[in-house]
Amino acid sequence: MKRAVVLLSGGLDSATTAAVARERGFELTAVSVDYGQRHRVELEAAARVAAHLGIADHRTVAVDLRTIGGSALTAGIEVPKGGADAAPEAEGSSIPVTYVPARNTVFLSIALGFAEVLGAFDLFIGANAVDYSGYPDCRPAFLEAFERLANLATKAAVEGRGRYQFHAPLLHATKAEIVRTAHRLGVDLGLTVSCYDPAPDGAACGACDSCRLRRQGFATAGRPDPTRYAAGP
Repeated sequence: MKRAVVLLSGGLDSATTAAVARERGFELTAVSVDYGQRHRVELEAAARVAAHLGIADHRTVAVDLRTIGGSALTAGIEVPKGGADAAPEAEGSSIPVTYVPARNTVFLSIALGFAEVLGAFDLFIGANAVDYSGYPDCRPAFLEAFERLANLATKAAVEGRGRYQFHAPLLHATKAEIVRTAHRLGVDLGLTVSCYDPAPDGAACGACDSCRLRRQGFATAGRPDPTRYAAGP
């Protein structure tokens, strides 16, 4: 089996991406990042998902992005509630305050480092450019640029041992399509966490952009939503 590294946040998209990679025949190493995020319960979800999918090699890396801040997920900024139209915009931009500066650049760099050490040349990420909050590091252009960088900046690629490929199988899928794909692949989405501002007991707020997109995805897909919400279903 070919080996691949998959970024596993514990959310719906990354869990489904890992299942797609497994279906394609890859032996997976899952990488989660403890970056000081407000919703650290997603790390517990990532461990549950890795076990559920039979991923024996699951690693968590600590990189505290609170030292950079600038996001509602890593600083003392309120998480917008009530949908994208009601969310305050980032200063001078339509990109919401839940954007974490350089997050996917940092995450993919960590995954690339693991891939080079492991001798893997395939990397999977659950980036989505359809039902998402407008983050610039979820766009196809970003992933294409990072793939070019990976093949210029690594010893393995420069020495000709292989060429890195970055896979984002859900990039052009709607949330409903992702829910259906997860169901087809037997992923227990009740193990996943999407909420940006969960209650202390881990229950989802149901009102942040991520919760809103998740709920809409299940409703459109015609599938029951297994999420435990703090304020009712």
